[in-house]
Amino acid sequence: MLFAIHALDGKDGLSLRGTWQDAHFAHLRTVGDCGVRIVMSGPLVEDDGSTMKGSLLVVEAEGRAAVERFNNADPYKTAGVWDTVTITAFLRKNG
Repeated sequence: MLFAIHALDGKDGLSLRGTWQDAHFAHLRTVGDCGVRIVMSGPLVEDDGSTMKGSLLVVEAEGRAAVERFNNADPYKTAGVWDTVTITAFLRKNG
């Protein structure tokens, strides 16, 4: 099953991203340990096209519990980069 993880940065998110980016990327490389596979991921940006304001990940997992474990272990979440995270089941219709 697919899930979208939509994460918006907190007020200090942009400055915290630099501090926690390497740990976040290392976590993404261990995604299989949580029973999750990344389908696509990347930063959410302001309308200027470059200022980061969050993250979007589309992942595949057996169920929500695995996605929540994966998300709860992400350094961007634990360090407070992300203020709001929404996990939503997703049905792919094209592509």
